[in-house]
Amino acid sequence: MAAVRWLIAWGRSIVAYVVVGLYILVVGPPALAIALMTRRPGALYWTGYAGVRLALAIPGIRVRAKGVEHVRPDRPAVYCANHTSNLEPPILFALFLPLFPRLHILYKAGLRKTPVLGKAFEIAGFVGVHRGEPEKSAAAISEATTTLRRGGSFVIFPEGTRSRTDELLPFKKGGFVMALEAQVPIVPVAILGGRAGMSRGSAQVRAATISVRFGPPILTAGRNYPHRNELIAEVRAEIERLRALGPV
Repeated sequence: MAAVRWLIAWGRSIVAYVVVGLYILVVGPPALAIALMTRRPGALYWTGYAGVRLALAIPGIRVRAKGVEHVRPDRPAVYCANHTSNLEPPILFALFLPLFPRLHILYKAGLRKTPVLGKAFEIAGFVGVHRGEPEKSAAAISEATTTLRRGGSFVIFPEGTRSRTDELLPFKKGGFVMALEAQVPIVPVAILGGRAGMSRGSAQVRAATISVRFGPPILTAGRNYPHRNELIAEVRAEIERLRALGPV
C-alpha cells in the first residue's frame, strides 16, 4: 500500500510539473508583455495566482487558515513566516492575493535567473536579497523599506532557508530592520504540515493538508534599530506559540 501511495504521489507530482511548466511557457510571456507595455503588474499577479492554484490542486494540497482577520490590505505590514518546505511561499501567495492585489515578497536574488519568473518578479516589485553580499543586501532592504512606506506589504521567511526539522532556525535581521525603519507592524505566521507535503531535497509533492495560523500584529511604532533583537525574539516566540496550537 505504501508503494502504491508513493507511485501515485510521484505520478501526480510529474503531472503538476508538466502542466504548470506548460502554463508558464504559454501564458507567462503574454502576461509579461502586457505588464511591460502597461507597466502594471496586475496581469502577472493573477496569472501567477492561477498557476499556483494549479500547482497546489493537482498533487492534492489543501490549505486551512485561521486568524485571517489579522491580514489587512489597508495596512502595510511585514508578514513573517516559518519555512520548512518549498510549498510555503506559493501557499501564502495563494492565500494573500485575493486580499492583496499588490503583495510583495522578499526572495533569494538567485531566482532572478529563472526564465520568465525572474522578469515577472522584477516587474511585480518583489525584492531579491543577495546572500553573502552585505552591500547589495542593504540596498535591497532599503528598496523594500521604501515600498513599505508607500503602503505595500511584504512576506518574509526570516530563517533564510528551509528547516529540515520542526525546529526554527536562527532569524536573519533584514526583514525586521525594514519593518522598524518603515514603522510598520509585523504579523507572525505559523505554517504547519509543509514538510508532509514536500520535504527538503525531494521533488515529490504529496497530498497533504497545510495549516496556516496568523497571529496578532506586533507593533514597531516608537522602536528603532537598537530594538531589532528584542523584536526578533518577540516575533519568534509568537510563531512558536502559534505552532504549538497545532493544525487548524
